[in-house]
Amino acid sequence: MAATDLLIRNARVVRPGDPSTDQPEPVDIAVSGGVISRVGPDLSGAGFDRVVDAQGLLAFPGVVDAHQHWGIYQELSADTESESRACAQGGVTTAITYMRTGRYYLNRGGAYRDFVPEVLDRMSGRAFVDHALHLAPMTAEHIAEIPSLIEDFGVTSFKIFMFYGGHGLHGRSADQADFLMIPPTERYDLAHFEFVMRGIQSARARFGNRVSLSLHCETAEIMTAYTEMVEREGALTGLRAYSASRPPHSEGLAISMASYLAHETGLANINLLHLSSAKAVEAALIMAGAFPHVDFRREVTIGHLLADVDTAHGLGGKVNPPLRERADVEALWRHLLAGEIDWVVSDHACCRDEQKFGVDRDDIFAAKSGFGGAEYLLPGLVGEGMKRGVPLSRIAELTSWNPAQRYGLTGKGSIAPGFDADIVLVDPTAEWTVRAADSESAQEYTPFEGFSMNARVTEVFLRGQHIYRDGKVQGDPHGRYLRRTPA
Repeated sequence: MAATDLLIRNARVVRPGDPSTDQPEPVDIAVSGGVISRVGPDLSGAGFDRVVDAQGLLAFPGVVDAHQHWGIYQELSADTESESRACAQGGVTTAITYMRTGRYYLNRGGAYRDFVPEVLDRMSGRAFVDHALHLAPMTAEHIAEIPSLIEDFGVTSFKIFMFYGGHGLHGRSADQADFLMIPPTERYDLAHFEFVMRGIQSARARFGNRVSLSLHCETAEIMTAYTEMVEREGALTGLRAYSASRPPHSEGLAISMASYLAHETGLANINLLHLSSAKAVEAALIMAGAFPHVDFRREVTIGHLLADVDTAHGLGGKVNPPLRERADVEALWRHLLAGEIDWVVSDHACCRDEQKFGVDRDDIFAAKSGFGGAEYLLPGLVGEGMKRGVPLSRIAELTSWNPAQRYGLTGKGSIAPGFDADIVLVDPTAEWTVRAADSESAQEYTPFEGFSMNARVTEVFLRGQHIYRDGKVQGDPHGRYLRRTPA
C-alpha cells in the first residue's frame, strides 16, 4: 500500500487514559508514511498530499477487536474479505481471530506447523483491516509447538475452550473426539488444560511476559445436565431456554477451576473471555483477590452489553455463552463503570441464515451458535456508554489501548506520534437504526435488528489510508498480518 502523507484537521482526539480528552478540543493530526507524526492545533497543511476536515467529530484510535472468528462457518478466504469489510464499517482496524484444528475452520486436525501456513495463505491479500491470530492447543503435539508458533508465526496468545471436553459447540454432543479431531489416545479435559498452562508458562519464561492464555469458561457437565432438564421440562423456549441450559454458575465454576490451575502452574497472564453474567464477573473478581499474583484480564462483548434474552431479535441471538437476563446486562455495565472490565469485543462469527437455523426455525437447540457484530462495537459502546456516563477516554481504553497492550500490538491503540495512523471519526450525535441489510457482513440477519444507535462511525483510516467513508468501504484490501513479539 502506498503511504501518502495526510493531515486530518479539526478532529476532537480521544486519548486512552487521558481524562482531559473526555471533552476534547479540535486539533490536527499529521500522518507520514502511515504513522502519526504530530498531533496539535493549527498544524501546517503544506506538503501533505491529502487534507481531510473532520468537522469537529470525535477521533478514536482504531478499534483493536481482540475476539473474532474468521472462517468458522464460511470458507476462510471468503470470510476474511466479507467480515473484514464489516470490521472497517464499524471502526475496527485490527482484528485478532481465534483459530483451532478440528471441525469448522479448516476442518482438519494435525500439527500447527502445517495448519498455520494454510490459514495465512487463505487470508493473504483479502483483509481490509490488519489482523493477528490466537491459537488453541488441542493436542499434546500443539503444546510442544508453542515455542515455534511464537518464533515462526508471531503468535503470542493462546486459548482453551473449557466446555469442549464434554459438550458440543451448539448443544449436547456425543462425538467430541471426532468434533475435535484429536488422537484417540488423548482427551480434551482439565488435565489437558493444566498441561497447556504449563506449556505456556514455559514459553513465557523463555520468550517474555506478553505470552498469555485466554479461556472460554463454561462447565461441560453442568451444561449437559441443565440442557437435559430444560428440554425435558419444556417450560422455556428461545433464548431464555438456551441461557437456562448454560446457566451463569457454569461460568463461575469454570472460572474458579481455571484460576486455580493458573495458580498451580504459575501462569500469570490469564484472559477471561466474554463474561456474560453477574455470577461470572463475581467469580472472576473473587479469583483475582484469591490469587493476586495472577494478572487476570476480564472481557465482555458488545452483544452482552446491548442485548438480552427478550430484546435480541429472534434465535439469531444464540451465542456461547448465552445472552442473559436484563439484570445481568445491568451488572456488566456496573462492573464496566467500576473499572473492573478490561476490554470490549465483538466475538464476531458470521453465520449465514441457511447455516444458523435448523429445519425447525423455532428450535433454539438446533440453531448454530454465534453471530457477527463488529459493525456495532464502537458505535454501540460510544452511544450507550455516553448515556451511562462512561468517559470517552475509558471507551478508547476498552476498545483499543488495553487489548493492544495485552496482546503485544505495540504500534496500535492510541492517536499519538509513533503509532499507526489507525483513526476512526465518530459522530456522537447521530441517531440511526440497525438493519442487517446495511451491513457489509455476509450474514443476512442480526440480533440487533431494529436497535436504536446514538453514535455513528463516519470515516476510518488504516495506517493513514481511507478504508471507510461516505457509508462505503473504500479501495482494495490492504490489511496486514501482524506478527507479535513476546517481550
